Amino acid sequence: MMRDLYGQIIMDHYRRPRNRGELEGAGLTEHLLNPLCGDEVTVYATFEEDRLADVRFTGRGCSISQASASMMTERLKGKSREEAEQEIKRFKRMMTGEEEFPEGEELYALKGVIQYPSRVRCATLAWDAFERGLGKT
Repeated sequence: MMRDLYGQIIMDHYRRPRNRGELEGAGLTEHLLNPLCGDEVTVYATFEEDRLADVRFTGRGCSISQASASMMTERLKGKSREEAEQEIKRFKRMMTGEEEFPEGEELYALKGVIQYPSRVRCATLAWDAFERGLGKT
């Protein structure tokens, strides 16, 4: 039952992605490609002082990579740079089974991906891109 709900959350973000589109004047732009499957994502962010004023993405790929990017933009928007870095680390720990997200949080829907090691990269692609972009800004 819960598994169906989590599948619905992923498909909702895939079919109706939040914050999809390029971002003019972005202070952070980072592109990553998963050569194993062809998924690709570009993440964008603008900053107001130390806060992420806007976070967006473009890309193409499987439902997991695109839904995860959509969820990431919602999760990181409005956060400080430090909070964003912590959220990224926390998400990546969840995707390796090192940390739990509370059930009921949207990101928990992606936890089932860890049963399929080849798909973990799909779920973390946008997060890795964002982390790399933060390291450059």
